[in-house]
Amino acid sequence: MQTITTITPKFQVHIPVEIRRQAGITKHGSALIRIVGKTIVIEPIESDFLALAATFKVKEPIPAEQIRDHVQYEQ
Repeated sequence: MQTITTITPKFQVHIPVEIRRQAGITKHGSALIRIVGKTIVIEPIESDFLALAATFKVKEPIPAEQIRDHVQYEQ
């Protein structure tokens, strides 16, 4: 399948819905983009645990050396 789309002055590209469906892109997020010859290949990156890095903030961070002091060992 092929279609025509527009590249904006900021080099943004709209991926048409038919192409997104065939590529398995179902929601916004990260993608791997690479070049093969003169072809641009875009692959969606499946979300995983590491994708959550730095998304949670804590009010009072605990220094690594003191983590054991804050763990409740009794069950």
